[in-house]
Amino acid sequence: MNRNNAAVKRIMQEARELANDPSTDYSAAPLEDDIFEWHCTIRGPQGTEFEGGLYHVRILLPAEYPFKAPSLMVLTPNGRFELNTKICISFTSYHEELWQPAWGVRTGLQGFFPLKGQAAVGVGSIEFPTSERKRLAALSRSWTCPHCQQTNLELLADPVASENPTPPVEIQEAQSSPENVKSDAVPADSTNTPTPAPAETATAPPAQSDHTPSEQPADPSSSPSPPALAVPHTSSRVPDGTSPSPPVGPVLHGPQVVVRASSNKPPLLLDTAICVILVLVFALICRRMF
Repeated sequence: MNRNNAAVKRIMQEARELANDPSTDYSAAPLEDDIFEWHCTIRGPQGTEFEGGLYHVRILLPAEYPFKAPSLMVLTPNGRFELNTKICISFTSYHEELWQPAWGVRTGLQGFFPLKGQAAVGVGSIEFPTSERKRLAALSRSWTCPHCQQTNLELLADPVASENPTPPVEIQEAQSSPENVKSDAVPADSTNTPTPAPAETATAPPAQSDHTPSEQPADPSSSPSPPALAVPHTSSRVPDGTSPSPPVGPVLHGPQVVVRASSNKPPLLLDTAICVILVLVFALICRRMF
């Protein structure tokens, strides 16, 4: 095999691309002894009578590839194409005028089956009833290729279903409805949990604080707590029958320091001395006069 040949280079490139980027809808690879012959397995399209089926296809590439179109033959019974016959579709050798060198094996696999409701026409086409095609689709999964010695299901396994599939739109809307949201918020054991009865409200007398001025008794001497700091008054005496005005100023909490107002009354010793002096002066005056 001449690896410098343009066709060989192109075929090897496509083989690497299909191996590195596999698809769940088809698998394809060249034979080990002839890279110009490929064996492929195609999954039947959904929504058609071929849904669920797996079909083995043989692709023959010309020596002038990719400048000339390949030939395709179906090996698995399907009810749409004849077996082991070169079929006529748009990207095969039957339509060289439609073939483009930019196309490849992947292009032929992606557009292999006709659209739903399209009649079978062209070379190699057959028309089986829908029920027969569905029956053949179910049998095609266990069909074994004589050359590959593997079943179609072994060559193209079913895609693994997601563990957390997205629920349908109807289920999502039902789950997001206000009723369901409210019911989800209620605990599971809420029906078995008795509702506590409201306790009787008793009006308790306000607690007396030792540091709140508004709750101190009127008589400071009867309070067990130390009196608050008082501001001295300008008058040293309070008329009888009147209660002293409350002290003005900030109230200090914590240890209190009592500041007593100083009295303006002279000491008793000073009064005695003044009386003695007045007596002596009065005696001297009387002696001089008499």
